[in-house]
Amino acid sequence: MSQQATDIKDKGDKTLLIACGAVAREIVALNRMNGWDHLEITCLPAIWHNTPDKIPGGVREKIRENKDIYGNIIVVYGDCGTGGELDRVLEEEGIKRIDGVHCYAFFTGLDAFDEMHDNDITCFYLTDYLTRHFDTLIMDGMGISKHPELLPMYFGNYTKLVYLAQTEDPDLQKKAREAAEKIGLEYHYRFTGYGELGTLMADASRSPNL
Repeated sequence: MSQQATDIKDKGDKTLLIACGAVAREIVALNRMNGWDHLEITCLPAIWHNTPDKIPGGVREKIRENKDIYGNIIVVYGDCGTGGELDRVLEEEGIKRIDGVHCYAFFTGLDAFDEMHDNDITCFYLTDYLTRHFDTLIMDGMGISKHPELLPMYFGNYTKLVYLAQTEDPDLQKKAREAAEKIGLEYHYRFTGYGELGTLMADASRSPNL
């Protein structure tokens, strides 16, 4: 058997996670921490959260590039603002994704996030990733830095910024508090750790069918 054929066979014994770049750091950390050597990871740009219409097509392309190589593929995305279009693509491609509407829900836990959202729909959420890149993704990415008059249009219906922290990092807490001030929202902090993301990945590592 050629080296190329051997490599393809070895890959076929592995599971590929197609993930959102916004949770890449946490996924890689969990993968390393748990020694899930049969899980491999590829990520799509986190900034696509600003243009969610790109997500379904990008995921489809990744699936088609890899489905003849890997024995199993799982998508680590919520719906992420695609309005069900991502799930339609996954149904057509015969691929599963982990449960959840947003990445935030992976960290709080799905039921807890639903409860939080139902109790107060005026919350804007940050994770570690979104806190690190707040200016790039929000202030610059949404055009607020150049056009501050857009701020009420984007955030006029929000009252609170809730930082869902994966790590206990004083520098990130400071950045999150500053982010709340920039968009004029009341600041709240909640430490989640990796939340249910670790459980969801453990399920993915054991079962091709989630």
